Amino acid sequence: MTTATQTQTKSLSSIPISRSPPRGPVTASLSFYSPPSDGSAPFNYVEAPPAGQPQNNFGIVDHKVQIHDLRGHESEFSLDRNAFDALANIPSRETAFADDTHIKQVYYPEVEKLLLETVPGAQRILLFDHTIRRANPNAARAPVMRVHIDQTPSSAAARVRLHLPEEADTLLEGRYRIINVWRPINGAVESFPLAVADSSTVRDEDLVGIEHRYPDRTGETAGVKYNEGQKWWYWSGMGDEDRLLLQCFDSENMGGRVPHTAFVDPRSGEESKPRESIEVRALVFG
Repeated sequence: MTTATQTQTKSLSSIPISRSPPRGPVTASLSFYSPPSDGSAPFNYVEAPPAGQPQNNFGIVDHKVQIHDLRGHESEFSLDRNAFDALANIPSRETAFADDTHIKQVYYPEVEKLLLETVPGAQRILLFDHTIRRANPNAARAPVMRVHIDQTPSSAAARVRLHLPEEADTLLEGRYRIINVWRPINGAVESFPLAVADSSTVRDEDLVGIEHRYPDRTGETAGVKYNEGQKWWYWSGMGDEDRLLLQCFDSENMGGRVPHTAFVDPRSGEESKPRESIEVRALVFG
């Protein structure tokens, strides 16, 4: 089913958010890409846009979808088959997530080690940034309530050239991937869980490149159009020792890219703890 009205954004403050994490399959509304009404190329400004420009020029359209619970089925998924993987019981010495320098000194090496040990073929890792998201109106970065993929083939190659310019020509001849490592940082997720689409159910024609405009350069992300054949999953009650690996690009498997989004679980209540999370983005070579 599709809602009849297109909107540009959702307000986290207007959404009601049970002390225990909801479990099992759920039907919820996800927000999918809708093209600009004037037929222009879609864009989004990462920071405040120039005077007279909107933050973005495309819309969203909501569809009710069934989202399956992968808890108890974690071993059934892999990066090569589904473009995501679920890893449990991963300890960390980083607990505060309050200082970027400390995160890079303590948490980054843990993430690098995890990827080298769990991603088949990985030989070299470059962690290039991270984002902390908090589901409250005053947060610097909130959960993204729109289905998207962080990278496209062109922006993935550009990332290699941006971060490793002297080695880029050689590295681009081999296998390279971009993988996000996502986890909560304030205990089991009770509100705004993350939904992921099985990449094997996502068609290339479902994806639309969107200019991702930084102050000093322009990248590209992918908007995702609704397709009833897409199969969606979430990991109920995901906790601080759980990790979701989200593959955004794989040079040897162009279908290995995972649409994802935060969503409002209708079973959550006003007393639910607002979700806090971190995602670390990695270039993976080999």
